[in-house]
Amino acid sequence: MTDLHMHTTASDGRCTPTELVDRVVAAGITVMAVTDHDTMAAVDDVQAHAKARGIEAHTGIEITAVEDGRDIHMLGYFLNPAEPRLVEFLRVQRETRVKRVQVIAARLAEIGVPIDLQALLDEALRNAGRSIGRPQVARALQRAGHVADTKEAFDRFLGNGGPAFVSRPGSPPEAVIDIIHRSGGVASLAHPGRTRIDSRIKALSRAGLDALEVYHSDHDQPTIEHYHRMASELGLLMTGGSDFHGDPTHGIEPGASTLPFAEWQRLSAARCRHVVE
Repeated sequence: MTDLHMHTTASDGRCTPTELVDRVVAAGITVMAVTDHDTMAAVDDVQAHAKARGIEAHTGIEITAVEDGRDIHMLGYFLNPAEPRLVEFLRVQRETRVKRVQVIAARLAEIGVPIDLQALLDEALRNAGRSIGRPQVARALQRAGHVADTKEAFDRFLGNGGPAFVSRPGSPPEAVIDIIHRSGGVASLAHPGRTRIDSRIKALSRAGLDALEVYHSDHDQPTIEHYHRMASELGLLMTGGSDFHGDPTHGIEPGASTLPFAEWQRLSAARCRHVVE
């Protein structure tokens, strides 16, 4: 099985790199990628532990683009984590995330829902590769007893339109596609069934988008068929994975959604599509 969308404690996942690989092995997955948000800090540890366990692990990332005030997640595979332009781009992304979390915490305090994020912020300052965001705020709300679980945190406070929602500045998806390519990677639009920007996909394809994440835990069979057809019509590759975070609220395990072997072969064959300048 191939699962190309999973997260660790380097961003908003609950499993360390070692714990994630152990879960992957238990699930019977043989090909994996860790795709933490705006960081590749866990890649080396994941690959080292995966190699020891006989798992094929590839570099990956989930980068947040911004368009019309909304987040659009872009997946990158087979990138060079040390590419200087990528390193600087991600540093700015993570810095923006810290500032956003600080503003969210201030808004929560203003509406009488205080949380303690100091430990999280201190860790982000100590570890420049750590990426933080709203899921960690949601967990802080749960720990403080303001909500029963992280879903309620987003529904009541953190989601778009919520009293503590803070939009973020960021690069458009075309710029993120470019930075992925400049790092030698293949760019895929994450969970398009959730993002719902079908009207933009053709233009993104013309801008260099390589793939659509057809297979995802949020995609039911009609949605899979819809994006499979769209990818085929546009000549795009396909990616897929569980989007595992280790959050019991989600109820998602590694391998909950996987990429068919034939599509993995096509994706793997394209790994040298973009030569780093």
